[in-house]
Formats: sequence, structure tokens, C-alpha cells
Amino acid sequence: MTELSHETRRQIGALIDRKGHVEYVMVGDNRHIELPDFKRIRVAAGRFRGLRCLHTHLRAEELTPDDLTDLALLRLDLMAAIDVDPDTGLPGLVRAAHLLPMLAGEMENVNTPKPYAFLEPKIPSQMDLDFVALINSLEEEMARNRRTTRQAEVRDRTILVSVTTGPLADAEESMAELYELATSAGIVVQDKIIQRRVAIDPRTVLGRGKLDELLIRALQLGADMLVFDRELSPAQVRSLSEVTDLKIIDRSQLILDIFAQRAQSREGKIQVELAQLKYLLPRLITGQDSAFSRLAGGIGGRGPGETKLETDRRRVRDRINRLEQEIETQRQRRHERRKGRT
Repeated sequence: MTELSHETRRQIGALIDRKGHVEYVMVGDNRHIELPDFKRIRVAAGRFRGLRCLHTHLRAEELTPDDLTDLALLRLDLMAAIDVDPDTGLPGLVRAAHLLPMLAGEMENVNTPKPYAFLEPKIPSQMDLDFVALINSLEEEMARNRRTTRQAEVRDRTILVSVTTGPLADAEESMAELYELATSAGIVVQDKIIQRRVAIDPRTVLGRGKLDELLIRALQLGADMLVFDRELSPAQVRSLSEVTDLKIIDRSQLILDIFAQRAQSREGKIQVELAQLKYLLPRLITGQDSAFSRLAGGIGGRGPGETKLETDRRRVRDRINRLEQEIETQRQRRHERRKGRT
């Protein structure tokens, strides 16, 4: 790999499974390498992806922020970079990092350090690490921490997100209100993030760097969803859901969920469910890995009187029609009762 990288002046990498088989080969430019898109491939909770990334560095630099971001977001077993000797093309130091399992007591600490650890740089012939044993022990600890956390807290866990183009003081005040709303809805708020931008990103709201930071934080805390302190367009919900693979809730949807929890009368429950369906209909995406399928249960997806929101547009429209007819029937009954009282 280092000789080829030296000859081509490009970074070369490979993704290797735990049996030592090469699953992917990547060729980048002289500064970085791009990994395959794993967004559609789920990783079991409490486990890593089962792949380690080994690639070359032509400038003998440390692992880059992109390397560490890929390690965290893709949940790779290991990220390793091999220095390439500029004269001979022979391998130099190997610099590597792996993810750390979060301790249950650290989950609520907003000052928790980065979720990865660095191995001591060594030349390949001096590396004596039992890699499989290391990964197995990390996964065992991760599974234990996850069981402990889930037993102690079964509610939805979220990070609150605010993106503003105005004064930070206004954003902080609005965020405090969103925190109270989330608490009222029974959500565990793990962290709050505010970003001030010149303009809102039309696709993902946040900037690319801040979004990567947010995703690593969500992974670090084991968050189930993100709650945005603004109304998101259907396109933004889809984009964020595809990028993060988390539930995406905005302020309006959170408020609807609070109404859903507190509705008492039959008509009130119908009206809340109807409002939720009408709000979610344009945000419904076809396909197995849709944002709507992740919204269908829990916060932002529970309507009184129904067990699960349908994941098909036609069925949702049919449900809306039935609810509207039922509301009209209720209206007519009220009118008849009022007439009888008169």
C-alpha cells in the first residue's frame, strides 16, 4: 500500500473485516480519502461495524479530524494511518485510534471528552496489539453500559438544537422554553447546542462541521433523536434524517405531541390526531429507511386513539378523511343536543 501510494502520490486505503479479509479498497488524492457510504447499513446496538480502516498518509501527519469523524460516525473498529517515507515509499509509523464505550455516569456530562483513544504510534514490525481481544472487550463494556443506561431510563433521549441568524440572547431564551416543552413531553434532554450562522443551510439547517460535531455528540451520549427549535420543512426533515439516522423533531411537532398526551375528550383526541397526520403527511417519505418510519412511535409520533401512524401516503390520507368525517359527525351531534336543550 505504501509503495503504491508513493508511486501514485495518492492516499490508498482498505477496509478490513475481523477475519482479515479486505472488503473495500479506496483511492483518494494526496490529502484525503473518502470512505464508502454506509448510511443504509445498520449497526447493532452495543457493537462496532466490524471493519477497520487502514490508509496511507503522504505527509506523516497525525490522524486528521476527518479520520476521527469517520471513525465515530461510521462506528469503525479502528482508524489507522500509515506514514509513507517520501524517499523510499516504505512504511513509517502507524497512527491509530479506536472508539471508547461511554460510562453510564458520563452520559449526562456535557464536558465528556472525545469518544476515542489513540494508540501509541509504532512502526509495523513493533506492533504487538491483540486487536480482536481489544475490540471484544470494548464491545462487552459498551453492551454493559447500554443495558445499565436503558434499565435506568427508558424515555426518549434527545439533544436540543437551535440555529439562529439573530442575537444569541434570543436563541438562548427560546432554547430555555424548548427545554421546558421537552421536559413536559417526558423527554430526557442530554445536551443543548446553539449555532449562530449568517444564513440557515437550506438542506440541513446546520453547517457541515457543526452537524458532524452534533452526530459525534449524539453517538457519545446514545441520543435517540434531535429536537430543533424551529419549524423544519419536509425536505429538511428528510435530509437530516438520512444524514443522522435519528428521529428528527421540530418545535411544532413537539407541541403537537404534548397536546396528544393531554387530550381527554374523544373529540379532542381526534382533533389532535388529525393535526398530527396533516403535519406529518408532507414529511412522509417512501422507502424502507424513511424519516417517517422513525417518527412513527414515541415523541412526535403518538396520537391518542391510534397504535401506530401508517407509513403509506394513501393510508394516511384515508385516515385523515375518516377523522374529518368523524369530526363532522361529532359537530352534528353537538348541534342536535344544543337544539334539544333549546
